[in-house]
Amino acid sequence: MRAFVIAGPREADVVEVEAPVAGPGEVVVDVARVGLCGTDREIYTGEMAYLASGEAAYPMRIGHEWSGHVAAVGEGVDPGWIGRHVTGDTMLGCGECDRCGSGRQHLCVDRHEIGIRHGWPGALAEQLPVPASALHALPPDLDPALATLVEPAANAWHAVDATATRPGDRLLVIGAGAIGLLAAQIANANGVTVSILGRSETSIAFARSLGFARTWSAATLPGDRYDAVIDASDDPASPDRAIDVVEPGGRVVYIGISGRPSPIDSRRLVLAEVTAVGVLSGSPGLAGAIDLIGSGRIDPRPLVAAVVGLGDVATVLADHRDSAWGAGPKIHVDPRR
Repeated sequence: MRAFVIAGPREADVVEVEAPVAGPGEVVVDVARVGLCGTDREIYTGEMAYLASGEAAYPMRIGHEWSGHVAAVGEGVDPGWIGRHVTGDTMLGCGECDRCGSGRQHLCVDRHEIGIRHGWPGALAEQLPVPASALHALPPDLDPALATLVEPAANAWHAVDATATRPGDRLLVIGAGAIGLLAAQIANANGVTVSILGRSETSIAFARSLGFARTWSAATLPGDRYDAVIDASDDPASPDRAIDVVEPGGRVVYIGISGRPSPIDSRRLVLAEVTAVGVLSGSPGLAGAIDLIGSGRIDPRPLVAAVVGLGDVATVLADHRDSAWGAGPKIHVDPRR
């Protein structure tokens, strides 16, 4: 089958590889659509932290935001999965440690991450092997764009849940990329009053086109304080900025990761009794994201600017943007193009 393989920093191509076979407890999925994200770009450029730590190594097959249909099942798997519309958890725990046993497999020290960590192949291929335990069923007729947005929406759901906001609370989302905008949509659907801090005029204008009138730049952000803040930016100054604008006793949720350390004075957290929460994964949010998207309570399809083929992936990861694409921050891939 055809797959997108990264051989080294900025060295990638579409090549023929062996098609997967479903092992015990596994399924093989015919991949319909794959989303590209910042993690994929960092692997392509060589900046991904796992490459330095040895938790990942080239060659790599990336792609962890995906949807498709189950084509085959391995020993011990219910054959009723065959033909079902699915997505799946990126985080594949060992299944034996205390963290896995308590439902925190996304924190398992020995976990694989599809297309990212410890060599599990990613979804930028015609087929993908997945443990059946990681599968999540989708509505049969769910639009492929929506189905493939479930994984990033699950990360956003987890971040919003971590804010502990209630209807009428004020939330600031720092970052108007895909995760920030998904978090804004989810919080808005929950009755939270959402403001967004964007970096570029383009991202600010796009957020406003989605109906978020309270979208600002750093220069125009009102001097308000917020019950909670989600930092979904890769700006190393954003974590500290979040503390500036959260109410004493409020919560700051960190889901964005910068390319270099982000200094924070912990005394500011202590003296204002601010709770800081880190969010690693969408694993706890998959069911919630599927419910929100499947029910139509949120419709993030405008976030998808274009659908390209496997042969276009390297160009996208090199930050080329075609003028014919839409304004959204997300690019999807059809592996059969």
